[in-house]
Amino acid sequence: MTSLSESGFPIKSVYDGSDLVDFDAAAELGEPGEYPYTRGVYASMYTGRPWTMRQYAGFGTAAESNERYKQLLAAGTTGLSVAFDLPTQMGMDSDAPLAHGEVGKVGVAIDSIEDMRTLFNGIPLDQVSTSMTINAPAAILLLLYQLVAEENGIDASKLNGTIQNDVLKEYIARGTYIYPPKESVRLITDIFAYCKDELPNWNTISISGYHMAEAGANPAQEIAFTLSNGKAYVQAAIDAGLDVDEFAPRLAFFFVSRTTILEEIAKFRAARRMWARIMREEFGAKNPKSWMLRFHTQTAGVQLTAQQPEVNLVRVAVQALAAVFGGTQSLHTNSFDEAIALPTEKAARLALRTQQVIAFESDVTEVVDPFAGSYAMESLTDQVEEVALQLIAEVEARGGAAAAIEQGYQKLEIENTAYSIAQQIDAVERVVVGVNKFAIDQEEPYEPLRVNPAIEAEQISRLEKLRAERDNQKVAQLLETISATAQGSGNLLYPMKEALKAKATVGEVSDALRKVWGVYVPKDFF
Repeated sequence: MTSLSESGFPIKSVYDGSDLVDFDAAAELGEPGEYPYTRGVYASMYTGRPWTMRQYAGFGTAAESNERYKQLLAAGTTGLSVAFDLPTQMGMDSDAPLAHGEVGKVGVAIDSIEDMRTLFNGIPLDQVSTSMTINAPAAILLLLYQLVAEENGIDASKLNGTIQNDVLKEYIARGTYIYPPKESVRLITDIFAYCKDELPNWNTISISGYHMAEAGANPAQEIAFTLSNGKAYVQAAIDAGLDVDEFAPRLAFFFVSRTTILEEIAKFRAARRMWARIMREEFGAKNPKSWMLRFHTQTAGVQLTAQQPEVNLVRVAVQALAAVFGGTQSLHTNSFDEAIALPTEKAARLALRTQQVIAFESDVTEVVDPFAGSYAMESLTDQVEEVALQLIAEVEARGGAAAAIEQGYQKLEIENTAYSIAQQIDAVERVVVGVNKFAIDQEEPYEPLRVNPAIEAEQISRLEKLRAERDNQKVAQLLETISATAQGSGNLLYPMKEALKAKATVGEVSDALRKVWGVYVPKDFF
């Protein structure tokens, strides 16, 4: 019997060596920690130490989020992952008219250096790894983080973490872009150059397939469009005068992990192999660290259900296993109640415990790449790679990632896949436990976490106080310097840092760039 994979190729019930795909890009399997890293980027993988265990968290005020971070650290999480509210993600202050009703709802509200101080109060920033899910205003939030660390006597060279900073996928699948693509990529290359000198241990970008997958992309599409975006960033940095081996070792990636364990493992293995070849053969990188695809994984939020939410605990455990078998460097496990509202403290702790059970009670960490040599796995890895390479060729034929985005190519491909999946669920060709099969007549009552709507007024009050007490003339001059730099070719992060230090707000710094670059308005392709 043969069924179809998520990416559309056949999955057989029995495999042997004759099933392995033989195409020009194929190479011998190799060893873990060696090019092309099919079997993992490190020789020992989890036999030396487990992956970084993160929990994506942030809601309401900086003080509330700070309390949750301390709870997670006490529970054993080894890395923080910051969720910002929608106004912050869009470079707006909490008192902006468009921010009304969204302050603190899907993440923490950060308006200024004072909020960032509160967010990380009492947390040793030189001892934790912090990931910040922020894109268009990524430079601003990174600089605020650096400023707070320096206020606490911590040298920036000691800071370790990641900013997502992947704006191309925003045009494809997520929508929290601000500036046009060309200007957005210029800001990203400025971040690469700045971090090379100022924050050498910081991962300057997390090139993300996760959000494309959440929008409907299948595994092959997810890695194809992600690596295409990665190629665009690398080329832009080279065009800006940076040496590939100066910035490439700090590039990171972000993928989803679904319940389809075998194809997800194959996806991760294929992505590593593809990126290694892209960096060495296409861009001529000489440093082996430039060839490594290091990635963070999050379990699939789109597969969580509001019906029978406890079943999500099982889904997340399966998805987490796929990520671990696939060789992830860090992992966030979703809380079972996220399809209903922001996760409660108990739900977040259970999500973390899921990772800890896998790491410390199972034996899956005893073997490096335990699926290596499996006929089924090697065949699936080859097939995912083959389909993904075809998709990358389609992107390149349209002029590369940015040009293909302008033509709506990736967005349309993902939307077609999402529509097909919805049809399969509606026809019960794809089972969703508790939704279209094994449903129950009456759900048990569940009390979700709610964000206090009063926080918007509190946040606005803090902003008014900040603006009343700072040196507004100095701030205005520093914002003009940002705008002037945006018109030229200088690195924007240096004047941005000075403005933020003087208590300019996230919205004001973003507006200084909007003043010069404008905002992106997508084309209507339909």
